[in-house]
Amino acid sequence: MAQVQRHPLAAQAAEVLLSRIRAGEWELGHRLPGETTLAAQLGVGRSTLREAIRELAGKGVLESRQGAGVFVTALDVAEDWDTVLRRSDIVTVIEARIAIEAEGAALAAHRRTPADLRNILRALAARAESGASVESLVDADTAFHRTIVAAAHNDILLELFNAFVPRSRHAMIDMLRIRPMRGPAADHDAHEDLYHAIRARDPEAAATASRIHLTSLKAAFDS
Repeated sequence: MAQVQRHPLAAQAAEVLLSRIRAGEWELGHRLPGETTLAAQLGVGRSTLREAIRELAGKGVLESRQGAGVFVTALDVAEDWDTVLRRSDIVTVIEARIAIEAEGAALAAHRRTPADLRNILRALAARAESGASVESLVDADTAFHRTIVAAAHNDILLELFNAFVPRSRHAMIDMLRIRPMRGPAADHDAHEDLYHAIRARDPEAAATASRIHLTSLKAAFDS
């Protein structure tokens, strides 16, 4: 049984507990052994163990429930979201966008309000008039897609979309500088199709239009 041998003891104890969770000793939702037993296994005092548990609870791995014990709530420490995005390639980011935006478009077709439709239409017009600047086009395109996710009225989807913006913006700008858009009219038509599907309250058509558009974007990066 692994024991803590170096200071700081609480941090070392937390690392040992985490390694045991990662190894599958305790499954998701399972209760850890009692405090006395666990402290003895780790070779630390109970106060050190409590501090280690607090550390892992703060990272979302453990949860102390009064009168019930300590339970496993995650099998590893979640990485910082920005770190994950910086490490991910743009194709992976677009794949995630497809999942988010296709569902967002379907929900927008159900939930959009007259104000939402006006916002989407304004963003569509601004996208068409964004000019020759690559940066302006990318920013206008992002604003258009954001209005659709906003019309889904799901705060989590919107936060996820916003998180992808910095990573996808730079990649889009770089790609369009190397390979300018070949069919601007067809691209605009694809965005219009998405708007019309949402206006018609057709969630299936809206999701399909979003998926087709983003899949073609993915293909451009993947080629």
